[in-house]
Amino acid sequence: MNKQTKATKVSDVKREWHLIDVKEKILGREATKIANLLMGKSKPYFVKNMDCGDNVVVINAKEVKVTGKKELLKNYYRHSGYPGGFKAERLIDLRKRKPEEIIKEAVKGMLPQNRLRDAMLKRLFVFGTEVHKFENKFEKGDQN
Repeated sequence: MNKQTKATKVSDVKREWHLIDVKEKILGREATKIANLLMGKSKPYFVKNMDCGDNVVVINAKEVKVTGKKELLKNYYRHSGYPGGFKAERLIDLRKRKPEEIIKEAVKGMLPQNRLRDAMLKRLFVFGTEVHKFENKFEKGDQN
């Protein structure tokens, strides 16, 4: 009777597609669900040192909700690398300019900070409206 745990191999990983509609849903709660899908934590063969997550398509990013006064008070920061290149932008302004970045930044903060994070983020596709280019991946009733 052999009771050894088998190591997960790259060939064991099966990637599924998930469609998530974030219309009128709270940003942090949805970002947590998306991060877990990208990491593959719900899979029986999950290991921390391997990228075994799924592909995630997020639609209606423009209409995601935040609680409290975050719409006016939450800031997103970036730096160009040049002197004086520091920029800060409020959530309300970023929502008008690039609503997809709100979801991407929230999910990025919830993924582990290691070499696998970029590979996981490549499998996240965010769209501001209901229109997306992955219609063929989903059939009627396959949506989350």
